[in-house]
Amino acid sequence: MFGMSVFQSVLERLKAEEDEGHTVREEQVPSMSIRGFNQGFVGNLSSSGMADSGSVQRAYFDTASEDMLAPPKPLPKPVMPDHLCRIRPDEIAADLGLTDDETLTGLADKRRRFAAQNHPDRHYQDFRSNATVRMKIANMLIDEALRRLQVMQRT
Repeated sequence: MFGMSVFQSVLERLKAEEDEGHTVREEQVPSMSIRGFNQGFVGNLSSSGMADSGSVQRAYFDTASEDMLAPPKPLPKPVMPDHLCRIRPDEIAADLGLTDDETLTGLADKRRRFAAQNHPDRHYQDFRSNATVRMKIANMLIDEALRRLQVMQRT
């Protein structure tokens, strides 16, 4: 093997082992199964070691209960919360609890609390239009209270 490249020497060694009849031992071949897995459930394995889809499907339906195979029941349609039905400005002002002696931090806090309960993203799709109207009116009322507060603070 002297005078040969590394690649040539590897090829020569492999050819010599092949000529001597060396074969790969059984335990050197990687297993296609998972240790401890019940292969009876998987069913027939193809030559690639994968289960055919028919045997997996049969195994699923054999072990599935009736309630698993039944179509899902439709969900009941939700009922609109009472507070979303109140969309008049006086009702929303009452829900906000606006008073004449508000502070900047108090108004910001009321806006956050109102949004936590009324923001359209927090409600079922069919109720979002009412929630949007409530948020618009509430923001308008709070902005108006903030303007009045700033005017009072300047004088």
